[in-house]
Amino acid sequence: MPHDAFSHVETWVFDLDNTLYPPATPLFPQVSARMTDWVMRELGLGRDEADELRRRYWQIHGTTLAGLMDNHGVDPHGYLTEVHDIDFTVLEPDPGLAGAIAALPGRRIVYTNGTADYAREVIARRGLSGLFDAVYGVAEARFRPKPERAAFEAVFGTDGLDPARAAMFEDDARNLAVPHEMGMRTVHVAAEAEPAPHVHHHTDDLADFLGRLA
Repeated sequence: MPHDAFSHVETWVFDLDNTLYPPATPLFPQVSARMTDWVMRELGLGRDEADELRRRYWQIHGTTLAGLMDNHGVDPHGYLTEVHDIDFTVLEPDPGLAGAIAALPGRRIVYTNGTADYAREVIARRGLSGLFDAVYGVAEARFRPKPERAAFEAVFGTDGLDPARAAMFEDDARNLAVPHEMGMRTVHVAAEAEPAPHVHHHTDDLADFLGRLA
């Protein structure tokens, strides 16, 4: 992985869940369970049916919330508050990752399909507070989800970043398609690579990958 591939980067954009913490961390499964509980209660479905709907909306719409908004007119605010009311103590600080992020030149931002407040709590628990110049969530994307282009355009427009001089780190490879189209350098952060024309690089160890850019 040549250092020169990132020599032009001025803005480093990081996804949050399963990117800034290991996928094995029992955090996002809590969010998923609360989503299923919400769908059960509000739509009057059994657990299996609610869980299947949650997964199907995520696959089709990018997030369960987008599916609920598009198909059921759900107000996002109460939903987001409830599904992110979880136990954050399962997260541990990662000094190695903190050091690697701190060493990156230029601006560093987080962009998640969750809320900015949720992201800040995760960042704090991981020992990454003070390392990011901005944190953006689904509200800043006008409640549209990655992978929709409109979501990226809203967030990147607010931030003022130049996609041609930026890099995106994501655990969900489909969320790298639009950044690639916009001219960003893309990095898939996951245990297994998913070869695709819109993925420039893959890593299963974000701290190590970033460390090799210094």
